[in-house]
Amino acid sequence: MTHDQHDYSVTAVQLNHTAVYATDRRRSAEFIAGILGLEVGAPFGPFLPIDLGNGVTLDYYEKRDEPIQSQHYAFLVPEERFGGMITRLEAAGVTYYADPHHTEPGRANDLFGGRGAYFDDPDGHNMEIMTRPYVRP
Repeated sequence: MTHDQHDYSVTAVQLNHTAVYATDRRRSAEFIAGILGLEVGAPFGPFLPIDLGNGVTLDYYEKRDEPIQSQHYAFLVPEERFGGMITRLEAAGVTYYADPHHTEPGRANDLFGGRGAYFDDPDGHNMEIMTRPYVRP
């Protein structure tokens, strides 16, 4: 293999990127990047990307001509950064919840031995931060 060739083989299927619809891609991308402590990348065509650092990119895409349908995005975050994320939510005046249905405001959960919280982004997407992955049967 020469230096300009790449080995793109993978041993498992992996999520590479996903489009996140927003009424204002800059506002929404800056919101979640700020909460997560990440940076918004340079525009890539119609997308405004946020690199999550694990090979996955959120590509914010502006969609103004029709309503945005709420989606759920869950982020596995380091335990030592969770408190800072909660602090940034509070500083931004964003209510967070212990549950996905938003009935327990101002509380984090302790699922699977970690901590987690849910909150809405500017377009109503249900965002989740969690320090432990779900334990599935």
